[in-house]
Amino acid sequence: MPCSDSSSGLNIRLDTQERLLNFEFAKITCSSEISAQTGLSSFCHFKSLLEILELDFHMLVSALNLNEDQERQFILYLELEALKAGIAQYLAIDHPAFDAERCCITTIEHAGDYIEIALVILPPKELPKIISCSKSTPSL
Repeated sequence: MPCSDSSSGLNIRLDTQERLLNFEFAKITCSSEISAQTGLSSFCHFKSLLEILELDFHMLVSALNLNEDQERQFILYLELEALKAGIAQYLAIDHPAFDAERCCITTIEHAGDYIEIALVILPPKELPKIISCSKSTPSL
């Protein structure tokens, strides 16, 4: 799935006490969008930003019942990394999920009853060698 034209987008909506209301994550790869739909946004609803930064990927895999779905686990990993990066940058704190060369908040909007944060995440500079899906499937 990873390729050189991949990037991610994230929109985070907080209440005025900076608790998560919801977020939308989209991975753009090979010119098509992959939506997350892992259940992480619902799981994080009304959690504080610091609580979200402490979430553990393996705990989430179990809590969201993704043990048997490797594709959704991969998307969850990307989604969680993006969410933590956005939160860390918004709070201006150092966090392992935040890579200043790849992650950039594009806008922060303060409305009357919510805060909206938009974030773009660029792909890593070094990507593993990828075998095309058509080449990795053995011929019958």
